[in-house]
Amino acid sequence: MSNTCVRYNSLYMMVCVLRRRQTGKFTLNCEHSTTGFHVLKTSIKPSGWRKLRNIVQWTPFFQTYKKQRYPWVQLAGHQGNFKAGPEQGTILKKLCPKEELCFQVLMKDVLRPYVPEYKGHVTCEDGDSMYLQLQDLLGDFTSPCVMDCKIGVRTYLEEELAKAKEKPKLRKDMYEKMIQIDPNAPTEEEHRLKGVTKPRYMVWRETISSTATLGFRIEGIKKSDGKSSKDFKTTKTREQIMQAFQDFTNGFPHALPKYIQRLKAIKATLEVSDFFSSHEVIGSSLLFVHDKTNANVWLIDFAKTLVLPNGMSISHSSKWIVGNHEDGYLIGLNNLISIFTEMHETLTDPASSLLPAPPVTTIVTAASDISEDERLTGADNT
Repeated sequence: MSNTCVRYNSLYMMVCVLRRRQTGKFTLNCEHSTTGFHVLKTSIKPSGWRKLRNIVQWTPFFQTYKKQRYPWVQLAGHQGNFKAGPEQGTILKKLCPKEELCFQVLMKDVLRPYVPEYKGHVTCEDGDSMYLQLQDLLGDFTSPCVMDCKIGVRTYLEEELAKAKEKPKLRKDMYEKMIQIDPNAPTEEEHRLKGVTKPRYMVWRETISSTATLGFRIEGIKKSDGKSSKDFKTTKTREQIMQAFQDFTNGFPHALPKYIQRLKAIKATLEVSDFFSSHEVIGSSLLFVHDKTNANVWLIDFAKTLVLPNGMSISHSSKWIVGNHEDGYLIGLNNLISIFTEMHETLTDPASSLLPAPPVTTIVTAASDISEDERLTGADNT
């Protein structure tokens, strides 16, 4: 039995998924296998990935194989979205048709080296569960440190906001989430009703993190020593982000220059990518991974990435106003490059820390333009 695992998600961060390969367990290019999976499409042969030596751990959720117990743990997202892949160096991610379309286009785009390799999809015999087969991005790392940064000035689609505003209802669960983070966030009326509408919560959620200030936010971090955290909901300022990045890269001085180089390469490629120029990229993440010798970054999670309406183009760096479909992706990427560069310069030249910080790309969202609508309550609509 061999085992490798990883997960990358956006809502969602990284997963470590166990890979099991036993005779008869998975069979490629056939109708059925003994596990109830059959392959609908495979386009690329298994690659010679080394098995993952360290399983990333997040929550105490275990699966037992034979007499040896391996942890299969998820750092973010919904449980059950991932399964072991039928090929070495692969995982199965629950199928999202929109995301599959993105991967099919990305495999022919200049961005292909910067995203997980798409190897087709598999389905269960019951026909109800289908999965994308994707490259295991942790396969070449030993005891890796992993970080998921969600990119853009918003993590919801315009259509989601519009739908939520059609028949706004008071949501007690969202009110409780709000007061857990900031008891003063709800209005007096919202406190009295003990509820907020979904549009109100959606916009507020972005304003409390660095999504609103820097165009990206940290979803979660897993260190090589086993420590992990997803407590970054209110990490908002450049200084707070830099402190989190310093903790993430502490003891791995080679990671910073490699991250900077990779991020700059991603930016240059985005600027000539047909995919990027024709899509609104929402809820996507950059996955940062490093160990003692290697460091790399990938674009992941495309479930909310949509083709732009006919005749529309966006800059990915302009202010978002409802209707213009701007996602702010380049705002976040530019600020990531700026922060990592400042950190690297401080390490290589301590005197540089006395110099003024480089300018930050600031963001003004359209939240204020729709705030009144988002504060609608059930009483307002009766």
